[in-house]
Amino acid sequence: MKYRTHLFSLRIGHALRESLKDAPYNANAFTKDLLAGLTVGIIAIPLAMALAIAIGVAPQYGLYTAIIAGFVIPLTGGSRYSVSGPTAAFVVILYPIVHQYGLSGLLLASILSGLMLIVMALFRLGRFIQYIPESVTLGFTGGIAVVIAVLQVKDFFGLNITDMPESFVGKVATLIQEIPGFSGPTMLVGISTLVVFILWPKLKINIPAHLPAVMAASVVALMLNLLGFHVSTIGSTFSFTLADGSVGAGIPSMLPDFEWPWQRAQMGEMPLVFTWQLVSDLLSAAFAIAMLGAIESLLCAVVLDGMSGKKHSANSELLGQGIGNIIAPFFGGITATAAIARSAANYKSGAVSPIAAMIHALVVLVSLLSLSTILAYIPMAGMSALLIMVAWNMSEAPKIIHLVKKAPASEVLVLMVCLLLTIFFDMVIAISAGIILASLLFMKQVADMTKVQDISEQKKHIHVELPPRWKVFKINGPLFFAAADGVFGELVHLSADQDGVVLYFDGVSILDSGGVSALYKYIAKCKHDNTRVLLADFQFQPLKTLAKAGFKPDGVHCVTYSTLTDALDDIVKS
Repeated sequence: MKYRTHLFSLRIGHALRESLKDAPYNANAFTKDLLAGLTVGIIAIPLAMALAIAIGVAPQYGLYTAIIAGFVIPLTGGSRYSVSGPTAAFVVILYPIVHQYGLSGLLLASILSGLMLIVMALFRLGRFIQYIPESVTLGFTGGIAVVIAVLQVKDFFGLNITDMPESFVGKVATLIQEIPGFSGPTMLVGISTLVVFILWPKLKINIPAHLPAVMAASVVALMLNLLGFHVSTIGSTFSFTLADGSVGAGIPSMLPDFEWPWQRAQMGEMPLVFTWQLVSDLLSAAFAIAMLGAIESLLCAVVLDGMSGKKHSANSELLGQGIGNIIAPFFGGITATAAIARSAANYKSGAVSPIAAMIHALVVLVSLLSLSTILAYIPMAGMSALLIMVAWNMSEAPKIIHLVKKAPASEVLVLMVCLLLTIFFDMVIAISAGIILASLLFMKQVADMTKVQDISEQKKHIHVELPPRWKVFKINGPLFFAAADGVFGELVHLSADQDGVVLYFDGVSILDSGGVSALYKYIAKCKHDNTRVLLADFQFQPLKTLAKAGFKPDGVHCVTYSTLTDALDDIVKS
């Protein structure tokens, strides 16, 4: 009952309130949160920058997101261990928005998605996440991973591509065409990053691989640049304009400032003019962001529930995600949602409450103000290698392989459809098509389970001698629209040339309007053929449905009975 209460509850700061209510928050608990926040903050710094770069904006906007949304969401949300910020899943949605509308359009779309998330929370839609099949989530996350990995090829190999096509096929064709012009030094940096990332966990050192991998990449890039080779870094790739008009390289060591989102633009971009037409144009993208944000954040919360034994409030989490995505864009923050990898690291590092995630945001803030000069030395190839590893981890390839080997063909079909549609078209199309296809295949499977059985000769059920040309049929399974026509079509065939039939409904647990309609047609056909129909032993739901539909047997050609025994006894008497 407590879990259901959490599931349907909606209040700001639910997770923070619950964690502080469970036990007194003392110095020991704060120390645990502090250490967890420091650990996750270190992980978040390179990831936030890499993900910002991946969608086409300067790295500081990723840091702004981790700072603002990373603080507001745990303060107001419903999952006590979730850590929010930029995530890899959003790359495939946000990259086209930046390409078409620039940073201003992305920030405005993020605000709209935040409003949609709050509406979802108000309508208590958080619980519906459980109705998305695993084959759909594995399909679209796998597709997202493929797209992210392809987008990293340019920086990993140091390719000189100024304009990347929008379509996936166009991107792949362009990359294949430009691969012969790869930069050896740049590729060496990328490979070094991957090697450290893969081998570091084998050392059993309690430090996340992200930090040593990026540090190794920076050292290799610095040495190569000193030797006269050119390796692009954050400092050589990105620049910013100060208030006095001077231009700086890399990341500005300044607090994120307030500005109307549609007026904030990167170098080389023009601010947008806020119009309702612009809002209308961004609505579909905002809906995609909101849907993915809801799925990602709630899946993350479910994973954390399994690890910790605690329970999140789905609707409160959606509320917190919505608030965070509305506030962050006013300070330059891009779209944020809960990140499973960072959240799991948060819990494993000993976090006690959402205060750990809030401390992680402060760690990123301190790093922005004090380490921006050092962060400028991080190479672009190191960032791309980091995202390749993120893509691999989020693809959940072992789960996909297991599902393909062990699951029914219908689930494999859904997975492949979602994966391919995500890669070649759009994630919203993929999720919509996947859910519809999964639903249709599921309905077919359930409909195939509904069978008609002739039990006229079974002494277990039939305690009397049936008159000639009488049959008893038992229906097993749900009689809903997808099964009813087939079942009653078979019954019409089986009832031919009979004086009467008994339909035994004990095995029918569900009857819908489609089933009622098919039953009416069957009774009408039997009446035309002068065949009596006796209906026996309805369960509660079918009986309620018939009553609501106004079903009234005529007492001659069609009669209902409470039990099969009553129906059989009446046949013998008559």
